[in-house]
Amino acid sequence: MTKPRMGGVWIDHRKAVVVELTPDGAKTTLIQSKVEKHLERGGDSPMKGRAEPLQVPADDSRQRALTAEFNVYYDAVIAALRDFARVLLLGPGEAKGELHARFVKMKLDGRIAAIETEDKMTEPEIVAKVREHFGDSAPRMQAPHEHSPR
Repeated sequence: MTKPRMGGVWIDHRKAVVVELTPDGAKTTLIQSKVEKHLERGGDSPMKGRAEPLQVPADDSRQRALTAEFNVYYDAVIAALRDFARVLLLGPGEAKGELHARFVKMKLDGRIAAIETEDKMTEPEIVAKVREHFGDSAPRMQAPHEHSPR
């Protein structure tokens, strides 16, 4: 019988680093968001005249478009995590909560082991945090080979 797959993800609105704990250590995957966070009105001066509402999309329609784009991103992250039995969600801001909401909507939230706020982290720090969370049941990474100076 194979061990259930475990891992985690550090996510913000720009990128996600998915970590899978493996018998040989850990495998990481980077998923880039294609979302432009700040959709702004065009032009560098205020529009004149009464036609402005017709020239600029309403804030709610821009927000709906942004939400739809983020959902595509979150669904790509969930696809990378789909076969994991347990998942640790990490990140500095709203993205981890929004990802969790997508897990709930897809009825996959039972796989969420924990949600933790973590600011910027390097890939090795993310791997170490995921391994620390899952403890002794997590496979250990091999020590990196030391390079001698040339």
